[in-house]
Amino acid sequence: MANEYGRSERVSSQMQKELAYVLQRETHDSRLGFITINEVLVSKDLAVAKIYITVLNGDEQSKQENVSVLNELAPSLRHQVAKRMRLRHISEFRFYYDDSFDTGMRVAELLNE
Repeated sequence: MANEYGRSERVSSQMQKELAYVLQRETHDSRLGFITINEVLVSKDLAVAKIYITVLNGDEQSKQENVSVLNELAPSLRHQVAKRMRLRHISEFRFYYDDSFDTGMRVAELLNE
């Protein structure tokens, strides 16, 4: 009962905030579109962070390109986030596209029809 909100959840929440800041303010890569970080899931041992993103105003190819660019930039982003967080070891970043937003928009269109 006392450990409802464990360490991995706290680290996930803080990592999401810091990564969003780094992507918005410190990353200047012209290959990236407008990216939103939906969720960060950190493993129990804090070794791996699965980062789920959405790309607004993009087709399917640009979405996959953004994910591959982020995975390419992962070591640099990890270093920048590590400077902002007070952890001894920072998780390995793995980016994935979250299609729940697209699914929600498709359902909303079907409901409107």
